[in-house]
Amino acid sequence: MSTTLIGFIIYLIAMMGIGIYMYRRNESNADYFLGGRRMNSWVVALSERSSGESAWLLLGLPGAALALGVVEVWTALGCLIGIFFYWYAVAEDIRRQSERFNAITLPDVFSKQFSRGGLWIRFTAMLIIIFFFTFYLAAQFNGAGKVLNVTFGIDPFTGMVTGAAVIILYTMLGGFHAVVWTDFIQALLMFGALVLLPLAGLQEVSTGGHSLGSALDAAGGTYLSITGGKTGWAAAATIIGGLSWAFGYMGQPHLLTKFMSLKDPARMKKSRRIAFFWAVPAFAGAFVIGLVGLALYGQGAFDDVEKVMPQLANNLLPAWVAGILISAAIAAMMSTADGQLLVISSTVSEDFCHNILKINMSPKAMVNLSRIVTLLVGLAAFVIAVTSQKLIFAMVSYAWSGLGASFGPALLLLLKWRKTTWQGVLAGMLTGSLSTIIWSEIAYLDQAISVRFASFVLAFAAVWLVSLCTYKRAEKSV
Repeated sequence: MSTTLIGFIIYLIAMMGIGIYMYRRNESNADYFLGGRRMNSWVVALSERSSGESAWLLLGLPGAALALGVVEVWTALGCLIGIFFYWYAVAEDIRRQSERFNAITLPDVFSKQFSRGGLWIRFTAMLIIIFFFTFYLAAQFNGAGKVLNVTFGIDPFTGMVTGAAVIILYTMLGGFHAVVWTDFIQALLMFGALVLLPLAGLQEVSTGGHSLGSALDAAGGTYLSITGGKTGWAAAATIIGGLSWAFGYMGQPHLLTKFMSLKDPARMKKSRRIAFFWAVPAFAGAFVIGLVGLALYGQGAFDDVEKVMPQLANNLLPAWVAGILISAAIAAMMSTADGQLLVISSTVSEDFCHNILKINMSPKAMVNLSRIVTLLVGLAAFVIAVTSQKLIFAMVSYAWSGLGASFGPALLLLLKWRKTTWQGVLAGMLTGSLSTIIWSEIAYLDQAISVRFASFVLAFAAVWLVSLCTYKRAEKSV
């Protein structure tokens, strides 16, 4: 058995151990889904960061940079802008509002703000979360299959089974406590991979007498163009498309719940600084990994460009270091998938069963129901991962756009504009989700302007316009 494989097995055992250890800490849904709002600044910041970037950051973005060149810098920049903005504009407000209304889920935050319309908001939000998160989860399981295939020669299907099984089990057992503490460890691993691997790659490129610039130049085509070789409106649309990743952050329920779990809202500033310190080197590193892959392997070296990161780790580093960094790629997938699983199970058990169907159970029975939902949703996402032919980048982009547009404008206006009505929130949710689905299916529209940008703008306009038409001073319960 190789040193790399031994290190990876130890990592998986550690993650399962955390889930088992945290099992008895879940006495109610507030514990299972928010950790009782007792999380410290470091755990919240690093858990949010690792959950926010997923296998996409270690596999998808390097692969896109390898395939397309420096034009992908706009994607990295857009993500950083989104991270900075929502930590400043949303994080502390949603923490305070969620505690004020004793809200456990994002649909809870929306529905409890209003004396009327809460049921419609809750049910619509639940359907949106289940639909888009199932694709998002599938992308993470797909990432597990790719990493294990490149690293150990394991069949991709077996790799997906392994990754999905570990995530589903430790999330079922440990709930939010297991999720945030495994995310904390995974964030450290991801940061190490995204800093060490680019440095090792740059050293290898330099030793071989090459440079990234010469490699990109030799690749020809549009690799050195920041617009992908496009001009006019097509160039502007390319830049807007990359930057539009910023819009998605405000609408991701698995990230927003991390803010809601912080012990003291006053500690949000410290968490924000930690998150920023993690994000900038991480995104720069992911981008450089793709360019290094182009310099060392050239075009056409991979049947799947999203395998470049584990390939570099295997080729450039000692086996035990490669094992740690490859564990980071699995960690990226796990840290997003576990949070998403928890959000879906909270939505079904808390919002649907408890608040919509009015099923009254003991706190312990609700936790057990949540565990069953976690298992069923995980299995559904696994089926999509096995049957889908889409790249991780494409699946994440689709889900990111849908969630960001459905919830982002509604949440921002709800927290910042007192005239936001329940009708406006509902209109924004429906507009964001439907415009994402329709826009993504019409190739001409998506090429003309990114679905991430278009759906967010349309949803924002819907919330604003409908709220203006329906606002009544006595309607809000705040």
